[in-house]
Amino acid sequence: QVQLVESGGGLVEAGGSLRLSCAASGRDFSANAMGWYRQAPGKQRDLVALITSGGRTNYADFVKGRFTISRENAQNTVSLQMNSLKPEDTAVYYCAVTTSLRYYWGQGTQVTVSS
Repeated sequence: QVQLVESGGGLVEAGGSLRLSCAASGRDFSANAMGWYRQAPGKQRDLVALITSGGRTNYADFVKGRFTISRENAQNTVSLQMNSLKPEDTAVYYCAVTTSLRYYWGQGTQVTVSS
């Protein structure tokens, strides 16, 4: 059974940093793209950052220069380093893995940035 478990969310002041981590189990995802999405109340779920199996990254414009995605294939993990956080970054952040058949999602972790 595949599970994605996020950790590292919390409350931080504007300008601060947080690091999110996601541990996948039940299957080897080293050949799959992994990513982070976020969803604020009343809004759609948006892609934040994506990393391919080869390490190529892609970022949403609203986080470029502030967030960094990385992965450790040997540990089946993906992380998101978030710096210079803004109140508009407040959302539930979800880890996701993309396969040819489906997405796998974590349960989400709340990130709240106070002004």
